[in-house]
Amino acid sequence: MSDEAASDGTARGLPARMMGAALLRAEVYEEVEADPGATVQAAVVVVLVSLIAGMPDYALGWLAMGAAVATSLLHWLVWAGMALLIGDRLLGGTATWGELLRTLGFARAPGVLLLLDPVVGGVGLIVQLWMLVAGVVAIRQALDFGIWRALLTAVIGIIPYWLALALVLH
Repeated sequence: MSDEAASDGTARGLPARMMGAALLRAEVYEEVEADPGATVQAAVVVVLVSLIAGMPDYALGWLAMGAAVATSLLHWLVWAGMALLIGDRLLGGTATWGELLRTLGFARAPGVLLLLDPVVGGVGLIVQLWMLVAGVVAIRQALDFGIWRALLTAVIGIIPYWLALALVLH
């Protein structure tokens, strides 16, 4: 399978999907939403980005790496569940948990740029904001509704994560 979408409609490979997701291309989010096989790819994106993001802490050893991956996977699962609860059940969108898992997993693709943070300071905040915007696009495409309901779903869905993070850090 090539990294570009074939003219016969076959799926793109992981690198092309990650690039398209990072560039906020709606058609890539639609593609992964409709492809149950992309769930594993989405998990790979989440794990890859968590490993990249946690690199400064890896001097602490394998335990830090495992904790970074486990935390990222848990966040991904919870955010998809919250988006399903809010967007599908409360705001009238139409999606399954699997569709949200796939699209929100690929929304983490801009996180690969965290590799540049040690070289170019300040990249971290930009990448975090970019991933949040990608998350809104992912939610919009998966739930098949407009940008305002997608934004509302993302903001309400991320609040429990921020609260849990604040409790852990304090």
